[in-house]
Amino acid sequence: MIKKLTIQDIISMKKNGERISMLTAYDASFAGLIDAAGIDMVLVGDSLGMVLLGYNSTIPVTMEEMLHHCRAAGRGVKRAVLVGDMPFMSYQVSQNEAISNAGRFMKEAGCDAVKLEGGTEICDTVKAIVKAGIPLMGHIGLTPQTASQLGGYRVQGRDADSARRLLQSARDLEAADVFAIVLECIPAQLSEAITRMVSIPTIGIGAGKHCDGQVLVTHDMVGMFEKFNPSFVKQFAKLAPQIKDAVADYNKEVKNGSFPAEEHSFNMQLDVQSLLED
Repeated sequence: MIKKLTIQDIISMKKNGERISMLTAYDASFAGLIDAAGIDMVLVGDSLGMVLLGYNSTIPVTMEEMLHHCRAAGRGVKRAVLVGDMPFMSYQVSQNEAISNAGRFMKEAGCDAVKLEGGTEICDTVKAIVKAGIPLMGHIGLTPQTASQLGGYRVQGRDADSARRLLQSARDLEAADVFAIVLECIPAQLSEAITRMVSIPTIGIGAGKHCDGQVLVTHDMVGMFEKFNPSFVKQFAKLAPQIKDAVADYNKEVKNGSFPAEEHSFNMQLDVQSLLED
């Protein structure tokens, strides 16, 4: 019987010096493959807006879209902790609305936890969500939902002032009782300092090797998203060219009549001609 991981298991992994693995998934098929491979956490990220829905950013992603994909991914997860990403404007308007939306991820979509972006400025909302009994993961550094305010998709924390703000945000999020913090696109030295400073797990993406765990967008990691490839991504496979080649071969065989062949067809022991004559 497969043992379902819990939030406490993830926290204990840091204490035990065990690295934490996390990948994105947006449907049952991918989630099932990722889960079966032993990944510890599956994130249904609002990155689905770009890699699945064709948006130019994560901003247009709605609560209903997130809940739909969380439900789908949840059907494929047996072991991993399932985390749902709260989309833009689902937690910024008021604490009551933030709690309500976070609760929908748990109640309607079957998530084990939610994630939201922001540091010190969002901690009152974080405290309210956690107080409502909802496990929450923080996210600081490059926060895609507010990338325009940060000067675009750039490395954060490269000067003393911004580094101090990130250190303070990490402290404040820990004090607000998040169970883990995603560190995105910050210098490795800073992520190492944050990781040593806080008692909760840090999950890096473009933040160096010293974090307690790592997360990548699966479509980037397996080479399926070709619009751009972030410099911090290692492509463990290049599936997009293989998929296009396979589709081209299929198209060619359909056009020339070689597919389906005999072995792909069903035959029946009936005199069809006599049936037509009836």
